[in-house]
Amino acid sequence: MNQALNKLSHTWKHIQSFLFPMMWEELGELTVKQKLLVNVLEFAKLEEHLPYAGRFPGHPPEDRIAIARAFVTKMVYDMTTTRILLDRLASDPTIRRLCGWERREEVPSEATFSRAFAEFAESRLPERVHQALIEQHLGDQLIGHISRDSTAISAREKPEKKVAPAQKKPKKRGRPKKGEERPKELTRLERQATGQPLSEMIAELPTACNVGTKRNSKGHTTSWIGYKLHIDASDGGIPISCILTSASLHDSQASIPLAEITYERVDNLYDMMDAAYDAPQIKAHSRALGHVPIIDTNPRSKTKKEALAAEAKRLK
Repeated sequence: MNQALNKLSHTWKHIQSFLFPMMWEELGELTVKQKLLVNVLEFAKLEEHLPYAGRFPGHPPEDRIAIARAFVTKMVYDMTTTRILLDRLASDPTIRRLCGWERREEVPSEATFSRAFAEFAESRLPERVHQALIEQHLGDQLIGHISRDSTAISAREKPEKKVAPAQKKPKKRGRPKKGEERPKELTRLERQATGQPLSEMIAELPTACNVGTKRNSKGHTTSWIGYKLHIDASDGGIPISCILTSASLHDSQASIPLAEITYERVDNLYDMMDAAYDAPQIKAHSRALGHVPIIDTNPRSKTKKEALAAEAKRLK
């Protein structure tokens, strides 16, 4: 962890002592938000993850590197629509030049931005940039614990309409005949725990916008329309891996694929989760990866309730 902090410190000193003074001479003094944008762009190094625009024959597409910088600008400034971003690029020459356009006439149209943003999403550009940062700064470090949880992502979309489940074939009544086998349909968690490939695990997770409900830290139930972001964070709260799903998905369903992604990126000792992840398959998978699972007990059964009451009595 100290080596990673030294790398980050070296990069930060380079930005403070060299990059900011050079920009002040060219653009004037930057605001706090503009400095934050420069920091993010310098760390992300988007140029390394995008193809050169003039590589292919024929009419080249608009400069995707500049549009990618604008994509980051939209997130840093928390702009809700592309139209707001275009208005800001037209009125703010400093932001426009930081993205890579000298004149307002050079900024592409809203349709071009939409196509480029769709390409970034399809090629998983943010995920690839994030993965490269984690591998560069934390890939050779031993992390103490990974904290796993999810957070609500609200959206302005309309929630997906519920589709009535297909009627299942009625089960045979009575005991099975001698020698007859009635295979039990595995749950998603059981399929994940039996060695399902990571690509299939992620493909099975729902991603449509819908309604989610969750109990917050104060015990109050809240609902939202949108999505749910499942996060594995290291010591200090650095996100190691993330999966975006429908808001209605239970946290436990994304635990094993999330653990597999994290395992490919870093080495850690402990997996810390709340009671939503209290399932034998999740505990067994954590141990199979060589980790120690630390999971709150979920009092869903009488036995667990009694065990929790006994523990509370002992603590008292």
